[in-house]
Amino acid sequence: MRESHDFDDFGSRRRGHSYKDEWECIWSFLIDGLQGQVRFHPLEDWSAFQSYKPPDPSDSIGPPREGSPPNESWSDVKKQIRDRKERGKIAVGYFPHGFLFQWLYYLRGFKNLMIDLITEPPQLEDLIGMINEYNLKLLEMWLQMDVDVMYFEDDLGMQDRMMINVKIFRRYLLPAYTEIFKRVREAGVHVHMHSDGHVIEAAEDFINAGASILGLQSRENEIENIKRTCKGRVCISLYLDSQSRIPMGTFKEIEEHVREAVLNLGSKSGGLILNAECNVETALANCEALCQALEKYQRYYSN
Repeated sequence: MRESHDFDDFGSRRRGHSYKDEWECIWSFLIDGLQGQVRFHPLEDWSAFQSYKPPDPSDSIGPPREGSPPNESWSDVKKQIRDRKERGKIAVGYFPHGFLFQWLYYLRGFKNLMIDLITEPPQLEDLIGMINEYNLKLLEMWLQMDVDVMYFEDDLGMQDRMMINVKIFRRYLLPAYTEIFKRVREAGVHVHMHSDGHVIEAAEDFINAGASILGLQSRENEIENIKRTCKGRVCISLYLDSQSRIPMGTFKEIEEHVREAVLNLGSKSGGLILNAECNVETALANCEALCQALEKYQRYYSN
């Protein structure tokens, strides 16, 4: 018997709701079910940095990826992972959404951070170090849970370029990613790194840093670019085009999009995961077309 689900229950992501997270950022939500925004940045003024204390990762698992308040203890997580293992399922550990780059502008504010990356105030590297130290402590908690995969999500891209120059990315962010990913791989755990937007310039860096699964969006990065950079080197977790072809494409266009992804990025040895979103503007007929295309090509290389 299928479990029932209340699709009108958006949890913390309710329109008009706001809360303060454990980092003292204040979130607000404008649309039911969608990601919120940080409206108060506790380190908007550097004068607050000297007395600022990050949270203790041993207290809780931190806010889930969607930015909702924590509702699970480590003992809850351990039980869930044990249950999954007993059922032969993969156990996944996860970091808060935007665990480094995004958390920098949650704390500083986006405009302030963009200026920081150009003017290079001495506090910037200290702030990155503080966040990375928290992340390493949080990681140790997860690795004690006997997980199979660690999931990291940090959105670095816009529609047609990265939010920051790739040279700045390599100077300020890549060393922290590399340190964390190395620790995960040394523990025999897979690294699943996801970033929304156009980030193809950094894909090679993510792979070299230790990512074994790389989440990329097809529309923003283009399938041919992803094929050239990633195929055969990393498991590609591809996000199909949820902006155009899925919500507005014809049945044939949706099927061709799925087929293009499978033929270009898949192989008999595997290495491809397809992800698909049906957002609020997507007609039910398009959802059905998407499901049929995914079912048609799910075993293309295994037949």
